[in-house]
Amino acid sequence: MSQLKRNKTPWPTNKAMEQVYEMKLWGSNNSEFYSGDGSHNPTIIHPYLEVVATFLRSFKNPITVCDLGCGDFNIGKQLVDFTQHYFAIDIVPQLIAYNKKKHQKPNLEFWCLDISKENLPKADCVILRQVLQHLSNKEVQKIIEKLKNYKYILLTEHLPKGDFTPNKDIISGQGIRIKKQSGIDLLAAPFHLKVTSTKELSRTNLENNKGVIVTALYVL
Repeated sequence: MSQLKRNKTPWPTNKAMEQVYEMKLWGSNNSEFYSGDGSHNPTIIHPYLEVVATFLRSFKNPITVCDLGCGDFNIGKQLVDFTQHYFAIDIVPQLIAYNKKKHQKPNLEFWCLDISKENLPKADCVILRQVLQHLSNKEVQKIIEKLKNYKYILLTEHLPKGDFTPNKDIISGQGIRIKKQSGIDLLAAPFHLKVTSTKELSRTNLENNKGVIVTALYVL
């Protein structure tokens, strides 16, 4: 996101993300809000939806889900029916207002929150799809403290292919770690998330050697 306006000090994350949508830095499909190729490219989203839907359907009684960083909701709208209740959360007020008008179901709520600073809804499972990769290590650490309140974490990240040094720090809202040949690994330093088990659910290779999209399930 090199096109973002720069100040002497980094912008707050909410302002940076608002500008991403205002300037359509993730592209556009002629809609008011567009969360980029990662939320619309069938090669990326179909494997993801298949494994996450399978996980959600595996419960005898549907579970509650908290989707942190729901974006334009092109993904979440296809998962709501597999849950008892679905909280869809994003930091951009205009985006949440847009989603509230466009997507309405009895078991669906949209909340506008800064997930690193504000209290999150109670739920069984957290979905974090290509969100942490945009945030500084300081913000990631604050979010991790909140994740400990959930049983299941479905984490999706854009990672380099092959070996890489995890968790190199970045400025929130100004690109992702892939440009540093790095990516988020919650089990590695400095985060050291304690889990009962972890399982990779899907791995999608991107074209032109642009890395991989990996979805993993963590059980706490």
